Amino acid sequence: MAEMVQLWEKPNDDELYMIAGWRQWADAGSVSSGLPQYVIDTTKARKVGEIRVEDFYLFQIPGTHHFLRPEVKLVNGYPEELTVKKNELFYATCEEKGLLIFLGDEPHLNAHRYAEAFFDMVEELGVRRVGALGGVYGAMPYERDREISCSFSLREMQEELSDYAVKFSNYEGGVTISTYMVKMAEERGIEFFTFYAFVPAYDFSQVSNILPGMRIENDFKAWYDLMRRFNHMFKLGLDLTDLERQRDELFHSMRDKIKELEQKAPSVNLREYIDGLNDEFTEIPFIPLDDVWARELGDLLDDIED
Repeated sequence: MAEMVQLWEKPNDDELYMIAGWRQWADAGSVSSGLPQYVIDTTKARKVGEIRVEDFYLFQIPGTHHFLRPEVKLVNGYPEELTVKKNELFYATCEEKGLLIFLGDEPHLNAHRYAEAFFDMVEELGVRRVGALGGVYGAMPYERDREISCSFSLREMQEELSDYAVKFSNYEGGVTISTYMVKMAEERGIEFFTFYAFVPAYDFSQVSNILPGMRIENDFKAWYDLMRRFNHMFKLGLDLTDLERQRDELFHSMRDKIKELEQKAPSVNLREYIDGLNDEFTEIPFIPLDDVWARELGDLLDDIED
């Protein structure tokens, strides 16, 4: 591990969990990159380690120009900013639980070595369970609970994960880094799972050839739905009020954008398209059992007062 991983602090919590995300292809709604950064910022997590970037990234592919290269910002010839690949580990304490947040760049090559380094780090720190994030676009109502697809490393995890209002994936095809790592985690007996949120994106070509498509770049609703699950599973006790506010602002912004499109193309039955998505969508809300008990107890107390 010493070759690829650098740790300058080792938390000694009795319970230590990890949320992991990557700047990657499967990052619809910035679920895999934006949400981990949001958690880092809101918990004031401090950097405690990293995976070294050597041997994992290409500088360029012949025939391409800007596809893979690092990016620089020059001001009067001086390089004020250079964007390079990073794989960083942060730590915060939440409700006396230790929370690690890993945010990295999906590797271009040597994925096996990369995953080995990641799991060496997980084992060295004694992490109990790792939850990885991803996002994919799909046509779905923007105000409804996001559909969450799940894969997991150990068969005994399935029963517990089924309580989190997920659909267990039957996907076949090319892997992302987190899906690749699910299988490697199994080989090492590590509890590792992925939550992939489906993020609203609308292709209006089926109803009009004049309206541009729409998609949500930062899906605060997906972020909120995922953090409710992590809060419950890891018992983090994080305050999600700010995410609720941003979720509501997102809903308001989407309503305004749709109304604006309706005004631009009044002959297009855009409302019918949106209503059709709602009619076809089956919502699977996440309602933790303790929330149900609290709600029923509140109703009972209200009845007694009445």
